[in-house]
Amino acid sequence: MPGPPRGSSLLRGGGAGPGSSGRGVVVRQADDVSVHVPPDDAGAPRAQAGPNPQHLLATLLGEYLDSSEAGLPSTAVVAMLGEFGISESSARAALSRLTKRGLIAVRGSGRPPVYHLTPQAIARHRSRMDHFLGFGAHPPQWTGDWVTVSFSIPQSGQGQSGQARSGQAPRHAVRKALGSLGFARLYDSVWIRPGSDAGPVTQALHDILDDVDGGRWSVMHTRFDEETGPHGPAAAYDLAGLAAAYEAFIAQYSDLRVAVRNGEIDASRALVARTSVMDSWRRFPDIDPNLPEHLLPAPWPRQAARDLMLEIHSALGSLAEARLIQVATPYWPDAASWITHFHAAENSVSAQAGGDG
Repeated sequence: MPGPPRGSSLLRGGGAGPGSSGRGVVVRQADDVSVHVPPDDAGAPRAQAGPNPQHLLATLLGEYLDSSEAGLPSTAVVAMLGEFGISESSARAALSRLTKRGLIAVRGSGRPPVYHLTPQAIARHRSRMDHFLGFGAHPPQWTGDWVTVSFSIPQSGQGQSGQARSGQAPRHAVRKALGSLGFARLYDSVWIRPGSDAGPVTQALHDILDDVDGGRWSVMHTRFDEETGPHGPAAAYDLAGLAAAYEAFIAQYSDLRVAVRNGEIDASRALVARTSVMDSWRRFPDIDPNLPEHLLPAPWPRQAARDLMLEIHSALGSLAEARLIQVATPYWPDAASWITHFHAAENSVSAQAGGDG
């Protein structure tokens, strides 16, 4: 089976549930090259190593549901997570936590409880799936521009409210905000990010440091005279560690790709295998700064890792969907009307099957 075409985006596969709009969702193509956790992702569960039930449930809902009209019984969720070895108590705890985060909501007051994805969660899931599957499809539109932040915070000081404040808390808050916005530390208090959009970081620094006595900061648009080499911007990134992570991903799933090509993965295995691949891949768009090719060591393994992921993800989509329907239907008779799946396509939109995208 040949791998999916480079530059693939994604389509929504399977049957669109009742009430689905069928509209296409455009894949985001940012002007800046750095791709990290979007600001609207703050309510999402934190990624953790191992079978984290909350993270796994968010992945399943994002991959296989695409309508806020679908009423999902809690018993069906328990059965779905049971495919991954998650206990009933852990599954119900995951439901509770996602409800508190506003990603799902309880519908009615019946027993067992029935949940549905909120419209905000649907929009987030579509955007994030486009983000995950579209990452690395095209080289960044490189202009040579960098946003640079420099800051100085006293060890201790007094806020405008008159209360004494340690410098450690705002310093930690600044570093956390810079990391979430895609910045990397070049020197102790000098952080850089490829691109030219300085609006979000400027606002973040205002929010954190305006009340810190003696806190100073600057946001600059810069270019490097020598981009390559040990004193250039690439030195701010652990590119060797990132390359090793891509190589480990390839090693982990190469045998699975062979099994997929040989037709050895049936529906009972496809759901767990496909979800495992996506859970492993989805961290890369958030840790890879997407630097231009001339700043990367050669050979750079991202494309090989992406091709592997897309091939497995695309090939197992229908089988995984069928297995999820099979598992959920005893507790959710309408499961086949609502469960669907994402799959890669050559165009640049994400749409419902049968839609106009």
